[in-house]
Amino acid sequence: MELHLNKPICFFDLETTGINVATDRIVEISILKVFPNGNKESHTWRVNPEMPIPKQASDVHGITNAMVANEPTFKELASKVFQLIKDSDLGGFNSNRFDIPLLAEEMLRADIDFDMKKALSVDVQTIFHKMEKRTLEAAYKFYCNKSLENAHSAEADTMATYEVLKAQIAMYDELENDVNFLADFSAHREFADFAGFIGNTKDGEEVFNFGKHKGVLVEEVLEKEPGYFGWLLNADFPLYTKKVLTRVKLRKLNTKI
Repeated sequence: MELHLNKPICFFDLETTGINVATDRIVEISILKVFPNGNKESHTWRVNPEMPIPKQASDVHGITNAMVANEPTFKELASKVFQLIKDSDLGGFNSNRFDIPLLAEEMLRADIDFDMKKALSVDVQTIFHKMEKRTLEAAYKFYCNKSLENAHSAEADTMATYEVLKAQIAMYDELENDVNFLADFSAHREFADFAGFIGNTKDGEEVFNFGKHKGVLVEEVLEKEPGYFGWLLNADFPLYTKKVLTRVKLRKLNTKI
């Protein structure tokens, strides 16, 4: 069985220096691009994160500082990665909460205007947790009856994620073989940014999801407290969150012109 696709979808997985979306970096990225006609292409890159890889991270994915010392930085790879994914939807395992937000940060640091407005995201982990509530290794064994060799290798995890999604669609009648349906089904809730600091109302207006202005329209706060915008831009928020805030600020200014 193959996925029913109207456009390509890129399944991807990241190995990183840690789990902080705003401050950690990619050390390996693997992308499996699946086309509507069933063709596939796969790329895997080791990445020099330009910072030390903590031992606890190396213990998980097996990638050490010495192994990436002579590899390209993400900024050097960013244009290749962007060209590969720019026309595609995205799929991954825990990708909505981690891989996509971190990839967005790396792209923005590389001066590439990464945005998901025209792309859907299918989080295979969310589908799995809603149906069975287990890990990727267990999902691979449960759905595909295979043992996941070399777990926490980006390439192995990426291929397993793709196979698990196809098996999930085949197993559950309530799952439609349609990326629009799968993206909606695997979404936790809709946010204006990836990290969940900015939410959306039913009317599509941005609201703060944290702090003293939680639940208040971003546009309203930025108008009443201009200094708050400056504080947000200088604080330790993800770059994509700042991008969304800037977009709201500029939109409000344009309506006054």
